[in-house]
Amino acid sequence: MNEKRKPEWTPLYSGKEFATSVVTGKKSVHIKASPSTKGKKYDLDTLVKGVLNSERTLLAKAITLIESNAEKHFLQGQELIQKLLPYSGNSIRIGITGVPGAGKSTFIESFGLYLIEQGHKVAVLAIDPSSTISKGSILGDKTRMETLSRNPNSFIRPSPSAGILGGVARKTRETIILCEAAGYDIVLIETVGVGQSETTVRSMVDFFLLMQIAGAGDELQGIKRGILELADLIVFNKADGDNIQRTEIAKQELQNVLHYMRNATEGWQTNVVTCSAINKTGLDEIWHSISEFYTKTKQNGIFAKRRAQQNTQWFENLITEAVLHRFYQKEEVKTLITQLKDDIAIGKIPIALAVSKILKASE
Repeated sequence: MNEKRKPEWTPLYSGKEFATSVVTGKKSVHIKASPSTKGKKYDLDTLVKGVLNSERTLLAKAITLIESNAEKHFLQGQELIQKLLPYSGNSIRIGITGVPGAGKSTFIESFGLYLIEQGHKVAVLAIDPSSTISKGSILGDKTRMETLSRNPNSFIRPSPSAGILGGVARKTRETIILCEAAGYDIVLIETVGVGQSETTVRSMVDFFLLMQIAGAGDELQGIKRGILELADLIVFNKADGDNIQRTEIAKQELQNVLHYMRNATEGWQTNVVTCSAINKTGLDEIWHSISEFYTKTKQNGIFAKRRAQQNTQWFENLITEAVLHRFYQKEEVKTLITQLKDDIAIGKIPIALAVSKILKASE
């Protein structure tokens, strides 16, 4: 594949899955590297200085380093994070999820541009578990948010392809640290997948926004209780044209339901608002709600408490992942698992006994 067709953030050893042409229905978009940096290799000090100076090309290269699955890059990546860690933490991390068709991409672009107009710097990251299967399915982010991506005060990073959701999450957490060190004081994290990915995003953000759309049937029917209980704010998008009245009705119905549900954040009442991302209406109210949340949770200590709990949880999750990785890398374990799967499938051996055999073989 022609190397020139890869975006600047392409991982070092990526294949054709990062070609711009893999996005179905999209025209190929050529994102050329800066002539002054193309083909260059950078030492850690240069990357650190570049990130702290908000140089987007060097920030992209720094993220590529920490996303690399090559063992030789792991220690370099961790050293880079260690150097930048003192400069991180000074942002509002906002998770955004929603039902298909809710207009998340349009909303993120409109909201991102709105925040930039207010004097903020905005980073947009994505968590897409499906990218581990389709290899680059989220590559359309920069084409879906074309205006925002061209703004010098924005940075958009597609989902890393990491094999499992846990791997995607780890790399996204580390990317947050780098973006904050680069001066991005608003980090928007979009979850593209469904189910477990919402819980994962909730575990790494300060504020969680759930997007809905009215007029597609029973508004309450398709909303899972578990997802509602994660949200700090629920936004009905597409409140425009003939859909305005339906959106207001749906807003009131859901607002009534929320009074009987547990709030996602201690001391904060989850609210429901409407907006039109296309017409750029309702964005003020959304930002006011987020700002009020930030001020209130900072004052009562909930903000710092949640950040500390998230770091501890991240630490515990990484230990679990590391232990499992080492366990499954043992040849005797891999061989025995393959053998026992066939016996389990035909009911030849109890599952608990099979597990016991594997654990004994790993000792």
